[in-house]
Amino acid sequence: MSSATAQPGLIDISTSSRTPFSRLVALEFRKSYDTRSSFWLLASMGIITVIVYTIMLIVAGVNDERFAYGDFVGGAAYPTGLLLPLLAILLVTSEWSQRTAMTTFSIEPHRARVIGAKLVVGLGWTFLVAAFATGVGAGANTLNQLITGEADWNYGFTGLFAFLITQTFAMLGGFALATLLLNSPAAIVAFFAYRWVVPVLFGLAGSYIAWFEDLWPWIEFQAAQGPIWDWELDSAEEWGQLLTSGTVWLVLPLVLGLWRVLRAEVK
Repeated sequence: MSSATAQPGLIDISTSSRTPFSRLVALEFRKSYDTRSSFWLLASMGIITVIVYTIMLIVAGVNDERFAYGDFVGGAAYPTGLLLPLLAILLVTSEWSQRTAMTTFSIEPHRARVIGAKLVVGLGWTFLVAAFATGVGAGANTLNQLITGEADWNYGFTGLFAFLITQTFAMLGGFALATLLLNSPAAIVAFFAYRWVVPVLFGLAGSYIAWFEDLWPWIEFQAAQGPIWDWELDSAEEWGQLLTSGTVWLVLPLVLGLWRVLRAEVK
């Protein structure tokens, strides 16, 4: 360091190399499971999925109900669609609720890279959960074949792709709320309100307010995702409802949340 740039009490890191993005992803991945809350959240997804499959197998044996492979995978979509967003929320808000943001952003001052690594980890867990659900679902359908004497293995890549899309939307919804609120309890409450309260309120408003009946399909993101499962997005109106409601509930909160993270004061 030259005498012109050297200043007592200061450390010049301007020429230091950036932390490799792969290392940031590996670090965030480890942080996603090495705390009690995150570990039991991940364990709960596996346990609840197995419980759902067990109940379906009992129903198949007792009531002579017929389930297809897609039914078993779809049975896992509900619990994982609730818990994956919570994992995404903890990925982001843990930095602020546990007051580790100052350390994290001191080691890597470029906050966008840290948030990008967290997003990659969230997407990674989404794919891992989908792989677990389809793998265990295959085992459950094999048991179903032994119990009932028949099994429908007609699922295919379209069903898997629909599962991945809807689970990714769920995870991104939690991630967006987390960046927007930067508080674990607030983001969790907001997510459950969005998941259960908002659709009910929109449905009631559509029943009693004539003009809102035509409006709410364009701003209700969960209802707009319904045709994805059956690949029935075959009209411009359905695509428009998906894109418009997705912008309202996913894109806009995520953009505002990222803007807040990049500018929020770290305490």
